[in-house]
Amino acid sequence: MVAITHVGLAVPDVEEAVQWYGKVLGFKLISGPYTFNAEEEKAENMTQDLLGSHIKKMKNAHMTADNQVGIELFEFNKPQRPLVLKDSDEQYQSYFHMCLIAEDVEKLADKIEQSGGKKRSQVWNTRPGKPYYLVYCEDPFGNIIELYSHSTELMYGNREG
Repeated sequence: MVAITHVGLAVPDVEEAVQWYGKVLGFKLISGPYTFNAEEEKAENMTQDLLGSHIKKMKNAHMTADNQVGIELFEFNKPQRPLVLKDSDEQYQSYFHMCLIAEDVEKLADKIEQSGGKKRSQVWNTRPGKPYYLVYCEDPFGNIIELYSHSTELMYGNREG
């Protein structure tokens, strides 16, 4: 069995979206907004691993609902939307991905791959030294599914920097 942890949405302005989702729908900001700038960081990040190295600058933030299901907001600055997955001509507008909790992310990613889907990234450890893992996959219909080992609140809440 799996559980939904969050849905990722591409938005034109992360700060504005954080305000809107907080004020209108009652989501609470638990992490970010963070800025990724490839020219400054000199290291690949998880979003580049999924979409490709052409992603040079972006912002993202994690928000949570009262039931601990979250939304992850993405503002793509360089390049701006539409998004294209690496090795694909498929374009995405505002829906970016959904995320599920799995007991064993690697095992479920392999099952997705064996069942007509694709593994879209490596397995990432979001907090070195702790057992928090994620991997991006794709269902046979082109939808991105991210797999988490724990809830959004455990993966990103109280995170430094």
